[in-house]
Amino acid sequence: MRRARLMGALLALAGLLHVALSLKIAAFNIRTFGETKMSNTTLSHYIVQILSRYDIAVVQEVRDSHLTAVGRLLDILNQDDPDTYHYVVSEPLGRNSYKERYLFLFRPDQVSVRDSYQYDDGCEPCGNDTFNREPAIVWFHSPLTAVQEFAIVPLHAAPLDAVAEMDALYDVYLDVRQKWDLEDIMLMGDFNAGCSYVTPSQWASIRLRTSPAFQWLIPDTADTTSTATHCAYDRIVVAGTLLQHAIVPDSATPFDFQAAYGLSSQLTEKTGKRLATEKAYINKLQNATEKSLRRGMRKPS
Repeated sequence: MRRARLMGALLALAGLLHVALSLKIAAFNIRTFGETKMSNTTLSHYIVQILSRYDIAVVQEVRDSHLTAVGRLLDILNQDDPDTYHYVVSEPLGRNSYKERYLFLFRPDQVSVRDSYQYDDGCEPCGNDTFNREPAIVWFHSPLTAVQEFAIVPLHAAPLDAVAEMDALYDVYLDVRQKWDLEDIMLMGDFNAGCSYVTPSQWASIRLRTSPAFQWLIPDTADTTSTATHCAYDRIVVAGTLLQHAIVPDSATPFDFQAAYGLSSQLTEKTGKRLATEKAYINKLQNATEKSLRRGMRKPS
Protein backbone atom coordinates (compact mmCIF):
# COMPACT_ATOMS: atom_id res chain seq x y z
CA MET A 1 0.00 0.00 0.00
CA ARG A 2 2.84 2.37 0.93
CA ARG A 3 4.55 1.61 -2.37
CA ALA A 4 1.32 2.27 -4.28
CA ARG A 5 0.89 5.63 -2.53
CA LEU A 6 4.52 6.49 -3.31
CA MET A 7 4.09 5.58 -6.98
CA GLY A 8 0.95 7.69 -7.12
CA ALA A 9 2.79 10.63 -5.60
CA LEU A 10 5.67 10.22 -8.05
CA LEU A 11 3.30 10.09 -11.01
CA ALA A 12 1.55 13.22 -9.81
CA LEU A 13 4.91 14.94 -9.37
CA ALA A 14 5.98 13.86 -12.86
CA GLY A 15 2.78 15.32 -14.28
CA LEU A 16 3.34 18.62 -12.50
CA LEU A 17 6.96 18.70 -13.65
CA HIS A 18 5.89 18.09 -17.25
CA VAL A 19 3.55 21.10 -17.11
CA ALA A 20 6.18 23.23 -15.35
CA LEU A 21 8.62 22.47 -18.15
CA SER A 22 6.20 23.76 -20.76
CA LEU A 23 5.10 27.16 -22.03
CA LYS A 24 1.32 27.23 -21.71
CA ILE A 25 -0.66 29.05 -24.41
CA ALA A 26 -4.43 29.47 -24.73
CA ALA A 27 -7.08 31.41 -26.61
CA PHE A 28 -10.29 32.41 -24.86
CA ASN A 29 -13.39 33.99 -26.39
CA ILE A 30 -14.86 35.79 -23.39
CA ARG A 31 -18.45 36.72 -24.08
CA THR A 32 -18.50 40.52 -24.56
CA PHE A 33 -15.52 41.30 -22.36
CA GLY A 34 -15.82 44.87 -21.08
CA GLU A 35 -16.50 47.07 -18.07
CA THR A 36 -19.78 45.36 -17.16
CA LYS A 37 -18.14 41.95 -16.95
CA MET A 38 -15.11 43.17 -15.01
CA SER A 39 -17.32 45.03 -12.52
CA ASN A 40 -19.04 41.74 -11.66
CA THR A 41 -16.97 40.30 -8.81
CA THR A 42 -17.95 36.69 -9.45
CA LEU A 43 -17.37 36.74 -13.21
CA SER A 44 -14.10 38.64 -12.97
CA HIS A 45 -12.86 36.20 -10.33
CA TYR A 46 -13.30 33.22 -12.65
CA ILE A 47 -11.93 35.07 -15.68
CA VAL A 48 -8.77 35.86 -13.72
CA GLN A 49 -8.54 32.26 -12.48
CA ILE A 50 -8.75 30.95 -16.02
CA LEU A 51 -6.31 33.40 -17.60
CA SER A 52 -3.72 33.05 -14.84
CA ARG A 53 -3.25 29.40 -15.83
CA TYR A 54 -1.35 30.46 -18.94
CA ASP A 55 1.93 32.07 -19.96
CA ILE A 56 0.31 33.53 -23.08
CA ALA A 57 -3.45 34.04 -23.39
CA VAL A 58 -5.19 35.46 -26.45
CA VAL A 59 -8.52 37.00 -25.45
CA GLN A 60 -11.18 37.58 -28.09
CA GLU A 61 -14.42 39.54 -28.14
CA VAL A 62 -12.89 42.40 -26.14
CA ARG A 63 -15.48 45.21 -26.19
CA ASP A 64 -13.59 47.89 -24.32
CA SER A 65 -13.23 51.17 -26.20
CA HIS A 66 -11.25 52.96 -23.48
CA LEU A 67 -9.39 49.86 -22.20
CA THR A 68 -10.88 50.38 -18.75
CA ALA A 69 -11.75 46.71 -18.36
CA VAL A 70 -8.35 45.65 -19.67
CA GLY A 71 -6.70 47.91 -17.10
CA ARG A 72 -8.82 46.44 -14.32
CA LEU A 73 -7.97 42.92 -15.47
CA LEU A 74 -4.23 43.71 -15.40
CA ASP A 75 -4.57 45.27 -11.94
CA ILE A 76 -6.00 42.03 -10.57
CA LEU A 77 -3.56 39.76 -12.42
CA ASN A 78 -0.66 41.88 -11.16
CA GLN A 79 -1.89 42.58 -7.63
CA ASP A 80 0.93 40.54 -6.06
CA ASP A 81 3.65 41.49 -8.55
CA PRO A 82 3.34 44.37 -11.04
CA ASP A 83 5.27 42.40 -13.65
CA THR A 84 3.29 39.16 -13.54
CA TYR A 85 1.57 39.97 -16.85
CA HIS A 86 2.13 42.46 -19.64
CA TYR A 87 -0.16 42.93 -22.63
CA VAL A 88 -0.50 43.86 -26.28
CA VAL A 89 -3.90 44.96 -27.55
CA SER A 90 -5.16 45.65 -31.05
CA GLU A 91 -7.13 48.64 -32.23
CA PRO A 92 -10.94 48.22 -32.31
CA LEU A 93 -11.77 46.06 -35.33
CA GLY A 94 -14.99 45.66 -37.31
CA ARG A 95 -16.76 46.73 -40.48
CA ASN A 96 -19.47 48.73 -38.73
CA SER A 97 -20.16 50.27 -35.34
CA TYR A 98 -19.69 46.89 -33.65
CA LYS A 99 -15.99 46.61 -32.78
CA GLU A 100 -13.82 44.05 -31.02
CA ARG A 101 -10.18 43.93 -29.99
CA TYR A 102 -7.64 41.13 -29.72
CA LEU A 103 -5.84 41.11 -26.36
CA PHE A 104 -2.57 39.26 -25.76
CA LEU A 105 -1.65 38.67 -22.12
CA PHE A 106 1.81 37.28 -21.46
CA ARG A 107 4.23 36.61 -18.63
CA PRO A 108 7.39 38.71 -19.22
CA ASP A 109 9.52 36.28 -17.21
CA GLN A 110 8.68 33.64 -19.83
CA VAL A 111 8.43 35.52 -23.14
CA SER A 112 9.01 38.95 -24.63
CA VAL A 113 7.49 40.69 -27.64
CA ARG A 114 9.77 41.20 -30.63
CA ASP A 115 7.25 42.99 -32.83
CA SER A 116 3.57 43.21 -33.72
CA TYR A 117 1.42 44.46 -36.58
CA GLN A 118 -2.12 44.63 -37.89
CA TYR A 119 -2.70 42.59 -41.04
CA ASP A 120 -3.89 44.72 -43.96
CA ASP A 121 -6.71 42.82 -45.63
CA GLY A 122 -7.93 45.55 -47.98
CA CYS A 123 -10.10 48.63 -47.98
CA GLU A 124 -13.07 48.40 -45.60
CA PRO A 125 -14.93 51.48 -46.97
CA CYS A 126 -14.46 50.08 -50.48
CA GLY A 127 -15.98 46.76 -49.45
CA ASN A 128 -13.05 44.63 -50.62
CA ASP A 129 -11.57 43.61 -47.27
CA THR A 130 -11.40 39.93 -46.31
CA PHE A 131 -11.88 39.74 -42.56
CA ASN A 132 -14.51 41.19 -40.28
CA ARG A 133 -11.81 41.40 -37.61
CA GLU A 134 -8.42 41.14 -39.32
CA PRO A 135 -5.69 39.42 -37.30
CA ALA A 136 -3.30 41.39 -35.10
CA ILE A 137 -0.08 39.39 -35.13
CA VAL A 138 2.51 39.25 -32.35
CA TRP A 139 6.07 37.90 -32.63
CA PHE A 140 7.26 36.36 -29.37
CA HIS A 141 10.77 35.54 -28.18
CA SER A 142 10.88 32.66 -25.73
CA PRO A 143 14.41 31.96 -24.43
CA LEU A 144 13.29 29.01 -22.30
CA THR A 145 11.52 26.92 -24.95
CA ALA A 146 12.69 24.50 -27.62
CA VAL A 147 11.46 26.96 -30.27
CA GLN A 148 12.60 30.44 -29.30
CA GLU A 149 11.02 32.60 -32.01
CA PHE A 150 7.37 32.21 -33.03
CA ALA A 151 4.38 34.30 -34.01
CA ILE A 152 0.75 34.01 -32.94
CA VAL A 153 -2.02 34.90 -35.39
CA PRO A 154 -5.45 35.24 -33.73
CA LEU A 155 -8.80 35.16 -35.49
CA HIS A 156 -12.37 35.57 -34.30
CA ALA A 157 -14.10 34.67 -37.55
CA ALA A 158 -17.54 35.93 -38.49
CA PRO A 159 -19.76 32.82 -38.42
CA LEU A 160 -21.24 33.26 -41.90
CA ASP A 161 -17.81 34.02 -43.37
CA ALA A 162 -15.91 31.31 -41.51
CA VAL A 163 -14.89 29.36 -44.61
CA ALA A 164 -13.57 32.40 -46.48
CA GLU A 165 -11.79 33.79 -43.43
CA MET A 166 -10.10 30.50 -42.55
CA ASP A 167 -8.95 30.17 -46.14
CA ALA A 168 -7.57 33.73 -46.03
CA LEU A 169 -5.48 32.84 -42.98
CA TYR A 170 -3.20 31.12 -45.49
CA ASP A 171 -2.44 34.56 -46.97
CA VAL A 172 -1.82 35.94 -43.48
CA TYR A 173 0.63 33.10 -42.86
CA LEU A 174 2.53 33.96 -46.05
CA ASP A 175 2.54 37.63 -45.10
CA VAL A 176 4.03 36.89 -41.67
CA ARG A 177 6.72 34.70 -43.22
CA GLN A 178 7.68 37.36 -45.72
CA LYS A 179 7.58 40.25 -43.26
CA TRP A 180 9.55 38.65 -40.43
CA ASP A 181 11.34 35.74 -42.17
CA LEU A 182 9.70 33.51 -39.57
CA GLU A 183 8.54 29.94 -40.14
CA ASP A 184 7.14 28.95 -36.76
CA ILE A 185 3.63 30.36 -36.58
CA MET A 186 0.61 29.48 -34.44
CA LEU A 187 -2.84 30.44 -35.72
CA MET A 188 -5.55 30.20 -33.10
CA GLY A 189 -8.91 31.45 -31.97
CA ASP A 190 -12.64 31.16 -32.48
CA PHE A 191 -12.68 30.20 -36.16
CA ASN A 192 -16.36 29.10 -35.97
CA ALA A 193 -14.88 26.04 -37.66
CA GLY A 194 -17.67 23.55 -37.19
CA CYS A 195 -21.32 22.53 -37.25
CA SER A 196 -23.42 24.58 -39.69
CA TYR A 197 -20.73 27.18 -40.40
CA VAL A 198 -18.40 24.72 -42.18
CA THR A 199 -19.84 21.72 -43.99
CA PRO A 200 -17.70 18.64 -44.70
CA SER A 201 -17.53 19.46 -48.42
CA GLN A 202 -16.19 22.96 -47.75
CA TRP A 203 -12.98 21.86 -46.04
CA ALA A 204 -11.41 21.09 -49.42
CA SER A 205 -11.61 24.79 -50.35
CA ILE A 206 -9.72 25.96 -47.25
CA ARG A 207 -5.98 26.21 -47.94
CA LEU A 208 -5.21 26.35 -44.24
CA ARG A 209 -6.66 22.83 -44.06
CA THR A 210 -5.39 21.31 -47.31
CA SER A 211 -1.79 22.55 -47.24
CA PRO A 212 0.68 20.06 -45.73
CA ALA A 213 2.48 22.99 -44.07
CA PHE A 214 -0.12 23.10 -41.29
CA GLN A 215 -0.88 20.83 -38.37
CA TRP A 216 -4.36 21.10 -36.83
CA LEU A 217 -4.19 20.35 -33.11
CA ILE A 218 -7.89 20.48 -32.20
CA PRO A 219 -9.85 17.70 -33.98
CA ASP A 220 -13.20 18.18 -35.72
CA THR A 221 -14.81 15.94 -33.10
CA ALA A 222 -13.90 18.21 -30.16
CA ASP A 223 -16.42 20.34 -28.30
CA THR A 224 -15.08 23.81 -27.55
CA THR A 225 -18.37 25.46 -26.60
CA SER A 226 -19.66 26.41 -23.17
CA THR A 227 -23.27 25.77 -24.23
CA ALA A 228 -25.33 22.66 -24.95
CA THR A 229 -24.05 22.50 -28.54
CA HIS A 230 -21.20 20.17 -29.52
CA CYS A 231 -19.03 21.99 -32.05
CA ALA A 232 -15.30 22.38 -32.69
CA TYR A 233 -15.51 26.11 -33.32
CA ASP A 234 -12.15 26.96 -31.75
CA ARG A 235 -8.89 25.72 -33.21
CA ILE A 236 -5.11 25.80 -33.00
CA VAL A 237 -3.13 25.41 -36.21
CA VAL A 238 0.68 25.33 -36.19
CA ALA A 239 3.22 25.74 -38.97
CA GLY A 240 6.98 25.32 -38.87
CA THR A 241 8.95 22.17 -38.14
CA LEU A 242 10.47 23.45 -34.91
CA LEU A 243 7.14 24.55 -33.47
CA GLN A 244 5.31 21.42 -34.54
CA HIS A 245 7.95 19.23 -32.90
CA ALA A 246 8.02 21.39 -29.77
CA ILE A 247 4.30 20.99 -29.01
CA VAL A 248 3.75 18.63 -26.09
CA PRO A 249 1.75 15.67 -27.49
CA ASP A 250 -1.96 15.72 -26.63
CA SER A 251 -1.64 19.05 -24.78
CA ALA A 252 -3.95 20.87 -27.20
CA THR A 253 -7.36 20.34 -25.65
CA PRO A 254 -10.29 22.47 -24.51
CA PHE A 255 -10.17 23.46 -20.84
CA ASP A 256 -13.59 22.76 -19.36
CA PHE A 257 -13.71 25.49 -16.73
CA GLN A 258 -17.31 24.62 -15.84
CA ALA A 259 -16.22 21.20 -14.61
CA ALA A 260 -12.95 22.48 -13.12
CA TYR A 261 -14.63 25.15 -10.99
CA GLY A 262 -18.05 23.54 -10.51
CA LEU A 263 -19.93 26.36 -12.24
CA SER A 264 -23.60 26.37 -13.17
CA SER A 265 -24.48 26.41 -16.87
CA GLN A 266 -25.77 29.97 -16.55
CA LEU A 267 -22.58 31.24 -14.90
CA THR A 268 -20.45 29.32 -17.41
CA GLU A 269 -22.13 31.02 -20.37
CA LYS A 270 -21.76 34.42 -18.75
CA THR A 271 -18.07 33.80 -18.06
CA GLY A 272 -17.04 32.69 -21.53
CA LYS A 273 -18.64 32.17 -24.91
CA ARG A 274 -16.31 29.23 -25.41
CA LEU A 275 -14.41 26.95 -23.10
CA ALA A 276 -11.02 28.54 -22.30
CA THR A 277 -10.70 26.81 -25.03
CA GLU A 278 -7.86 25.62 -26.86
CA LYS A 279 -4.59 25.36 -25.09
CA ALA A 280 -1.20 24.03 -26.16
CA TYR A 281 2.04 23.45 -24.31
CA ILE A 282 5.44 24.11 -25.90
CA ASN A 283 8.37 22.15 -24.50
CA LYS A 284 10.95 24.17 -22.61
CA LEU A 285 14.64 23.66 -23.29
CA GLN A 286 15.34 21.39 -20.34
CA ASN A 287 12.42 19.16 -21.27
CA ALA A 288 13.53 18.99 -24.92
CA THR A 289 17.08 18.22 -23.80
CA GLU A 290 15.84 15.49 -21.49
CA LYS A 291 13.89 13.91 -24.35
CA SER A 292 17.00 14.04 -26.58
CA LEU A 293 19.09 12.41 -23.86
CA ARG A 294 16.51 9.66 -23.45
CA ARG A 295 16.60 9.02 -27.19
CA GLY A 296 20.41 8.93 -27.10
CA MET A 297 20.41 6.43 -24.23
CA ARG A 298 18.20 3.91 -26.00
CA LYS A 299 19.89 0.59 -26.67
CA PRO A 300 20.64 -0.10 -30.34
CA SER A 301 18.32 -2.60 -31.91
